[in-house]
Amino acid sequence: MWLLLAFCSAALLGFYDVFKKKSLANNAVLPVLGLNTLFSSLIFLPLILLSHYQPHTLEGTLFFVPETTGWEVHQFILLKSLIVLSSWVLGYFGMKHLPLTIVGPINATRPVMTLVGALLIFGERLNVYQWVGVLLAILSFFLLSRSGKKEGIDFKHNRWIWCIVLAAVLGSVSGLYDKYLLSRFNNMVVQSWYNIYQLFIMGSVLMFLWWPKRKTTTPFHWSWCIIFISIFLSAADFVYFYALGMEDSMISIVSMVRRGSVIVSFLFGAMIFREKNLKSKAIDLILVLIGMIFLYFGSK
Repeated sequence: MWLLLAFCSAALLGFYDVFKKKSLANNAVLPVLGLNTLFSSLIFLPLILLSHYQPHTLEGTLFFVPETTGWEVHQFILLKSLIVLSSWVLGYFGMKHLPLTIVGPINATRPVMTLVGALLIFGERLNVYQWVGVLLAILSFFLLSRSGKKEGIDFKHNRWIWCIVLAAVLGSVSGLYDKYLLSRFNNMVVQSWYNIYQLFIMGSVLMFLWWPKRKTTTPFHWSWCIIFISIFLSAADFVYFYALGMEDSMISIVSMVRRGSVIVSFLFGAMIFREKNLKSKAIDLILVLIGMIFLYFGSK
């Protein structure tokens, strides 16, 4: 069950990446991210309020947010918010300046770092099929760097590539931390409150960093795609947290399967954004897809 939920989350993440890329086109990064945290918070705030003031309304459903025991719980969730928001800031800037068909496959290698952490921290063990899937993901990253050079993107010296890589590292840290959090706390408590904390953190960033310099940087313009960023991200994370909350779930596998979102983003990058060198990038995508298949059969 948790594996099927991971595949569902992957599809939702693919559409999240597409709307994110569309929203960032010739647009200011920080306001787009700030509005994303606002709309995501507005999705979960009613659930928090209903669960507190009218608990009988949601109690017994997947959307019920149990009461927490104060700072001893919220300090862990606040740390989650800081990690995720740092990853998002780097990832948003990188995605704005790079083709989606480059960003997607790089993000698809994120679970390799999660895997190493899962092996060291949680003692997870992979079988032969799962190891083949992981090795194919690693190979795809090196092939992708070759494809990027055809577009003048030097992986070693391009700062936007480093933004995406650092975002991936922080994303892996977040994934490992999620497994720890969901072994201790309710998944709705984690997801709803970390969105609320992100809103306050991002509000401070906008107020003190972006607003004073807004006239000297890329101007912000509204796009309806920004709302869809929050909708698809919230749905993807909801399914993801629910899957991780299951007792037998493996973060190394869930994280890897979620990177299958690259299939959706790649197709849209080709059809909507008309990106280049699709044939060589398609080979990288096929390797990722084959890796997903090995992971699936290795987890049955």
